[in-house]
Amino acid sequence: MALTSLDTVATTSQRPIRPSGKDSVPLGVRLVRRIPSALVVIFLAVITAYPLFWMFINSLKSKSDFLNNPSFALPQVWEWGNYGKAWEVANLSTTIVNSLIATVPSLILIVVLGAAAGFALEIMVWKGRGTVLLLFLGGIMIPGQMIVLPLFTAFFNLHITGSLIPLIVIYTASGLPLTVFMMATYFRALPREVFEASTIDGAGMLRSFFLVGLPMARNAIVTVSIVQFFLIWNDLLMALIFAAPRQLNTIQVGLLNFSGDYGATDYGPLFAAICMTVGGILVIYLFLNQRIMAGLAAGAIKG
Repeated sequence: MALTSLDTVATTSQRPIRPSGKDSVPLGVRLVRRIPSALVVIFLAVITAYPLFWMFINSLKSKSDFLNNPSFALPQVWEWGNYGKAWEVANLSTTIVNSLIATVPSLILIVVLGAAAGFALEIMVWKGRGTVLLLFLGGIMIPGQMIVLPLFTAFFNLHITGSLIPLIVIYTASGLPLTVFMMATYFRALPREVFEASTIDGAGMLRSFFLVGLPMARNAIVTVSIVQFFLIWNDLLMALIFAAPRQLNTIQVGLLNFSGDYGATDYGPLFAAICMTVGGILVIYLFLNQRIMAGLAAGAIKG
């Protein structure tokens, strides 16, 4: 009986190990299979990067280049002075500061209030929270153009039209519906046992929110902040109406300074100004790209 067992073990050990399914496929075949996906990735990379490259080469062109050569052609003379002219004409030293003054307080209020509302709607149990969430969702459907006149009348009667306060109020109010929806979706995916444990340990709702909820929601907070930053930073309509004086112009309003008499536009400095404004935003996005993707996918884990 023992000899039979030993013979079985020896026979089993002498059997050749079959390669796995992946290793059995020749390398050439695997490379051929990857060609379609590689072509798709290259195509998407080209259509994403080409507009940035086109904008950059046009920022270095002179007026004669725009008149005599195609827009996709390289500059005949590389006009690096367009960037200095763009800084002066767009008044970027002032408009960037104004944009930051309008953006940073708005982002802080949007994140704090939106996270608190999302926490209250999904973690706290109270009657009517579903109706309140629907009301916030309804705020996403209201076009900004419909409320311009009532807002202007209200701010004019409050005598605050000569400052950036109206923009901060408008950006905060318009950004809250989407933020509340995103934060509520994220808090819905968090395990309730964590908050129940903190309550058993003696933590109140405020402590649970600040010490448990916010640290766990940091990816969602970064995502919301970046999304709202792009929306606020690129706004033109509200900034043009409520920050019309030159000393209050935001960066998007400053770009309108390149339009001259009879609709003539100095495209070289204009593209240079756009490159400078887009470049900073692009750097921020590249650094926070992973957190943004994690925050967007977090709400899909549960419910």
